[in-house]
Amino acid sequence: MAEVKACNILITGANRGLGLETVKQLSQDSCPKRHIFATCRDPDGPKSEALRELAKKHPSVITIIRLDADDPCSIKESAKKVGSLLGNSGLNLLLNNAAILAKGTIQTSSVEDLKNTFNTNVIGPLLIIKEYLPYLQTAAKASGTPGMSCNKAAVINISTVGGSISTMPSFYGQFPLLPYCVSKAGLNMLTVLAAEEVKADQILCMALHPGWVRTELGGEKAPLEPKESVEGMLRVIGSLTEKEHGGFLDYTGKTIPCMMQHNTSVQNGCGVHSVYIKSTSKKQAGRP
Repeated sequence: MAEVKACNILITGANRGLGLETVKQLSQDSCPKRHIFATCRDPDGPKSEALRELAKKHPSVITIIRLDADDPCSIKESAKKVGSLLGNSGLNLLLNNAAILAKGTIQTSSVEDLKNTFNTNVIGPLLIIKEYLPYLQTAAKASGTPGMSCNKAAVINISTVGGSISTMPSFYGQFPLLPYCVSKAGLNMLTVLAAEEVKADQILCMALHPGWVRTELGGEKAPLEPKESVEGMLRVIGSLTEKEHGGFLDYTGKTIPCMMQHNTSVQNGCGVHSVYIKSTSKKQAGRP
């Protein structure tokens, strides 16, 4: 099993669901000198009680930071705070996990739902990457090692098969989540373009699908428990190299296709080196 050995890690949406479980698992491993910046919208609110209790158990490992992915000022302030705590070591791993889900179709989705979902699920991660990029660049330079890995410097965007144009149509009748799926397709494109921008800095960037997980967002019918999903994601994260740069994988390490075409080049989903030239009607199984 590949281990996540990153020292300085920032996780958004860390107060519940997958974010909280990720903080929990990373705080319990034996990696020395680890520090986790667990961010959420309202650190003092009732929905953050579990995160506060976890931080009390690991005071030298977990620092709770206010970060609202829907608030550009909050993102800027969080970056300043984290930067002052990082010093010269930089940020090794940025996990863009915060997201909201809005249901609806073309006929039922409101403008407000579309704007809110896009702001949190696309613009938020974009601004977070922008503000934290200097710290990722610092970590990449300080590593002194060639290539890419999540232990060096990386951005992982938590996405979904709901953002896959080739996969989602077959599930749309069962899961009418137009605002959410459109926003996640946007996040997948953001991942590809961000990967193109940061490759010269040797910062790894990719998207990761956690599976259909039994959380507040995933619902009670979801087959996966957060523990199983996060264990899988951390195995994948720990094994990533430049081969997966710009790619889209699920929590088992399987590639998820983004477009309704056949990738004749690198089999890395949304990868920046993909060449799509042949259309196909084949659908991949998955859940939003």
